[in-house]
Amino acid sequence: MTFTLTSNDLTPGGKLPERHVFNGMGYNGENLSPHLAWDHVPAGTKSFVITVFDPDAPTGSGWWHWTVANLPAGTRSLPQGAGSGKASLPAGAVQGRTDFGSAGYGGAAPPQGESHRYQFTVHALDVESIAVDENASGAIVGFNLHFHSLGKATLEVSYS
Repeated sequence: MTFTLTSNDLTPGGKLPERHVFNGMGYNGENLSPHLAWDHVPAGTKSFVITVFDPDAPTGSGWWHWTVANLPAGTRSLPQGAGSGKASLPAGAVQGRTDFGSAGYGGAAPPQGESHRYQFTVHALDVESIAVDENASGAIVGFNLHFHSLGKATLEVSYS
């Protein structure tokens, strides 16, 4: 079976709903992290990391919208709002710093008139935790998970 990522809130290839859009930078979204669920995890998985990345941001290096590291191996879903303080994360989970400058979920906010892709990815790791905290950038989280990846599953949506 293939490692899969699904959501009650997102449709693969679809448009990101307004409630998951950033509240700021000219947008009035709810900045609510979506429900995510994963299945058929790789054998030997000891933890998970969630990342949300916009490869289309006009920065030369994309834009990190959310990272959550050190999700326990038994975790198979996050409820809507878990990254926004509206629902709880599992004990031990750590949200890193987004490119908005703070830890937690930061919704879509492309420059007006542009359409961007948002890649929600769950990474299965061969360690129980990686050494990151709430100040860790998406690049640092990505660097640390790279060396322990057993597999990943991605769900991509867009927003304009």
